[in-house]
Order: sequence, then structure tokens, then C-alpha cells
Amino acid sequence: MIARTPYARMLGIEDMRSEPGTVALMMAGRPELEGRPGFLYGGVIASLLELTCLEAIAQERGAPWPKPINMGFDFLRGGLMVDSFAQARLSRIGRNVVNIDAICWQADREKPIATGRMHLLLEEGSGS
Repeated sequence: MIARTPYARMLGIEDMRSEPGTVALMMAGRPELEGRPGFLYGGVIASLLELTCLEAIAQERGAPWPKPINMGFDFLRGGLMVDSFAQARLSRIGRNVVNIDAICWQADREKPIATGRMHLLLEEGSGS
């Protein structure tokens, strides 16, 4: 669903198969996404994490997505100009807030380049 949005298409994001209870997206490394020489722009990595989180809630609840409260990203190492992968899982769906965790990696999932978390506000009375 999210991979079909204009922004995701501009970034070259594609859906991937993922483990049950998670969502995964892939973004090909391209020169247009470069920040400092030889590395992906950090905002592009953050966008991949954000879109993966939004896809997770979209698959769970359908569109429209809840309103973001906040997002946080931790950049752990430079992202090279190669394919990047992100996976998100809903860590909690409360009465008013959804918490989602995400991880981004390149060649080795055990060596993430960034992590993220997102908190979304549900419409009143729509939580579980």
C-alpha cells in the first residue's frame, strides 16, 4: 500500500515479504539519494523507517493512517549506496496510541544502520 504512494515511488521503495507480524520494505541505493559522498542521505533512511512504520499500521488497521505524535531515529552507521531494507512491527496498540519499532539494514540484518520508533494517535474509541 505505502509503496504505491508518490513519495515512496520517488524513493524507489518496494514491498518485501516479511515475517508474520512485521512489515518489510526495500529501497535501492541510487545516486539521487546520496548525501555526503558515497553515503545515503540520513533523511532518506529516516523516510524508509517512517514509511515502514506507516505500512505496518496500514496493514493492521487500513487507511487512513492515525496521526503521528512523534518519531525518533537512531543512526548507527553510515548507509552505503546499496540496497537498504527496513522492517517494522507494532509493539503495542493501546486505546489511544500505537507504538511501532523499526530497524534498517543493508547487507547484514545483524548490523543495522538505523533504528526508529513511531507513536501514532488513534481516533477516540478506535483502539483495542
